[in-house]
Amino acid sequence: MGRYVGPKCRLCRREGVKLFLRGDRCYSPQCPIARRPQAPGQHGRFRRRATPYALRIREKQKLKRIYGVREAQFRRYVEAGKKWKGVTGEAILKTLERRLDNVVYRAGFAHSRAQARQLVSHGHLLVNGRRATIPSHLLDEGDIVEVKPQSRDRLRPLIKEAAERRPVPSWITRDLEGLRIQVAAEPAVDEIEQSIKTDLIVEFYSR
Repeated sequence: MGRYVGPKCRLCRREGVKLFLRGDRCYSPQCPIARRPQAPGQHGRFRRRATPYALRIREKQKLKRIYGVREAQFRRYVEAGKKWKGVTGEAILKTLERRLDNVVYRAGFAHSRAQARQLVSHGHLLVNGRRATIPSHLLDEGDIVEVKPQSRDRLRPLIKEAAERRPVPSWITRDLEGLRIQVAAEPAVDEIEQSIKTDLIVEFYSR
């Protein structure tokens, strides 16, 4: 199945919260969810009381859309999380946070995860000195991500502008001069920007 190419702000309105899919626009007064908080469509203002199933599927859809993953890939993350020791929901979140495109975004090297995914897929980044083009590549503690030398002059203004907006989580260290990122520790679930009820997601896949 292909990727979603429709209006991204429509996804935020459907979930009822900002998913920060469009970078700076999400912080501006022009953000559609600030002007039209109801769900999209002509009947968006008339919401019915959500059933338990609806609550679970909406939470699952919200998390998928935040990180930009498709259903099959997301299901694999859930199944892997069930096999790990500890809380399944936290395992899922930590796996999503370790994705290369997410680390690039969280470090402030891109305005959005979609832009970070583009930087990766176009081959502008190196992971531990090797060219990386797979956005879903999972990073481990100690891994180093840096902009390749041929792309530094072109990307430096973009990264500098994006870094002014994004606070860096404690588990990531950032060097703006050297355009370098290091995963210093395991991702901290309590530093995720959006509030996610992972227990509802686990219950959805446990039906």
